Amino acid sequence: MNRRNSAWEFRAIAAIAMLCAGSAWAADIVHTAAGDVEGAASSDSKIRIFKGIPYAAPPVKDLRWKAPQPVEGWTGVRKATEFGARCMQGHIYADMIFRDNGPDENCLYLNVWTPADSANAHLPVMVWIYGGGFAAGAASEPRQDGENLARKGVVVVNFNYRLGIFGFFSHADLAKESGHNASGNYGLLDQAAALEWVKKNIGAFGGDAGNITIFGESAGSFSVSALMASPLSKDLFQKAIGESGAFFGKTLGAKSLSDSEKADARFAESAFGTASLKELREKSADDLLQAALKDKSIVRFAPNIDGYFLPETVLSIFSHGQQAHVPLLAGWNADEGSYHAIFKDEKPTAENFIAWARKQYGKQADEFLRFYPAATDAEAKESAGAAMGDAFIGYSTWKWINMQLKTGQSPVYRYRFEDAPPGTDEHGESRGAYHSAEIEFVFDALPSKNLPWRPEDRKLSDEMATYWSNFAKQGDPNGEGLPKWPPYDAKDGYQVMHLKAEPQAAPEKHRARYEFLDRAPEHD
Repeated sequence: MNRRNSAWEFRAIAAIAMLCAGSAWAADIVHTAAGDVEGAASSDSKIRIFKGIPYAAPPVKDLRWKAPQPVEGWTGVRKATEFGARCMQGHIYADMIFRDNGPDENCLYLNVWTPADSANAHLPVMVWIYGGGFAAGAASEPRQDGENLARKGVVVVNFNYRLGIFGFFSHADLAKESGHNASGNYGLLDQAAALEWVKKNIGAFGGDAGNITIFGESAGSFSVSALMASPLSKDLFQKAIGESGAFFGKTLGAKSLSDSEKADARFAESAFGTASLKELREKSADDLLQAALKDKSIVRFAPNIDGYFLPETVLSIFSHGQQAHVPLLAGWNADEGSYHAIFKDEKPTAENFIAWARKQYGKQADEFLRFYPAATDAEAKESAGAAMGDAFIGYSTWKWINMQLKTGQSPVYRYRFEDAPPGTDEHGESRGAYHSAEIEFVFDALPSKNLPWRPEDRKLSDEMATYWSNFAKQGDPNGEGLPKWPPYDAKDGYQVMHLKAEPQAAPEKHRARYEFLDRAPEHD
């Protein structure tokens, strides 16, 4: 063969080799245990996106109110370019915007955003769990889109899990057929199944199955604390992040299995005139949903202490040091609660706040008022907001952080999100750093909300996404170019990272306040 033909042959072989190498990855086809999936690339081709991958069988018909079952495999290549249906829910939260085609009982799908350029990248994995009171939410929300966070060098996964009556209905006959004498908590079992899927399959997407971080907000953060406690899931991840909430509160704790089964049997009798499991399974998904939405009980269908996923209370499991011993980053927002919850139609005055405190705390009211002072009307208004925020979110998250610090044998980092996004509430007041306001900052997804974002918001969003992804990579949020975030421990005065225009760490201010709440009796 002459030199000219040799050169042509070399170029042809090289082209074929490049094509073959590229087809295994650049064409966005990935092999999972159930079959091949084909996603799509981001507009700049730097992130590969896979949507609507089933991680469990459709929980319908006889599988309604059962633990998630393995997904049936498929042949050929499954398109993974559209979000799967969100789980059954009503229109509960006005700020939830979805990009899927609507609710359906067949909803156990997940999404993957990966910056990996090969299946051998072994990148850290971040698995997000949405909030919504265990009654609403979905993986298709724009504010939790994983594309920009993935640009920080991590593989991002989120997923749907069953909600409300579909995810947490308890029934004695369900306990009998479960094989574990447990009922309810199907939404939490979905979460564990999604983590099992990640552990088994994420390597094909360039992720490291041995470096998984779970993170979530509100009910998602409660879920993170439960996943850390459950013997079924505590070994499925290596790091945890909680944003606003945990199963350590005195007002939003998980119910006992017995109480759940009795309450749900009463609901079924009232709504449908029967508590027969067979007849309830014959009801349409929409009939069940509409009946559940008519029930005005606060968190009617929610996690319980079922003896299986949660063999004991989360507090008890942590107290005995039986939880996942993993690094934890957690905190909450400056304005989790509103003073309106206390004053309602009354004027926000010191006199009215003091009267409320005496009614709620009785003999401990004077001590309560030392931590939530009301010398002036303005101070009473501020204290009322703080008290409601602590009762709702602050105390439970503080208790979780401190229990992990005490028995978790791993580093802990605490934050306080203080950026007030532009906008006002229904009263024409700034909403402050309200509950859930940090989500779009964590995902570096400020454009998901049409607000007049400021340069300082964008800067903080980039910093928070970097802190979170750094923590996923190394169990420590710190990195080059970021303000120092010290660990939360006694020797340094329990340092808290204040996330605002210019982030800075400072010793914990209200420890005595939370210690008071820790020993105070439960109240309405």
